[in-house]
Amino acid sequence: MAGGRPREFDTDKALDRALDVFWEHGYEGASLAQLTTAMGVSRSSMYATFGSKDELFTKIIDRYYLGDAAYTAAALDEPTVRDVVREYLHRNVDAITSPDHPRGCLVVGSALRCGPENSAIAADLAERRRTTTRALQHRFEQGRRDGDTTFTLTPAELAQYISTISEGLSVRAASGVSRDELHAIVDISLKTL
Repeated sequence: MAGGRPREFDTDKALDRALDVFWEHGYEGASLAQLTTAMGVSRSSMYATFGSKDELFTKIIDRYYLGDAAYTAAALDEPTVRDVVREYLHRNVDAITSPDHPRGCLVVGSALRCGPENSAIAADLAERRRTTTRALQHRFEQGRRDGDTTFTLTPAELAQYISTISEGLSVRAASGVSRDELHAIVDISLKTL
């Protein structure tokens, strides 16, 4: 066959399985043995198809933002700032407590477990979280320009606050707090605003 041997595995399924390993163990905690076993590939196949562990993780994070974390983009389309905040936080709770994956947020959990030797991974994850905060801020600025003055906080302050609540919800979810309790926390946060 021209072009070499065909792949003997489904790359999408392999990436989904690797995502779960990284989600459960974080970047540092996910060993190559765990990854290749979960993916059903040899190390050489993993390297040939996905590159290094760093490259695989970057692909996983990109995939995460297009899938499990896509609720952010959907929430930004809500008509008012209050609707954006409510939908963003409640959808966040649903995502971080989904039975389809380990509890918590892949990005937050992985960032919390990165040591100095993986500072580039930690820096990338921090920048991705800042990007989400900036997207919230831009949406809140648009709301303010459109005359939505529901909140007294500046758009930058509100974006920082909502990002902090979101990240805190993730830590709480990973520690076993129930979905209902987390939704109640969101409701309390909305009342305080």
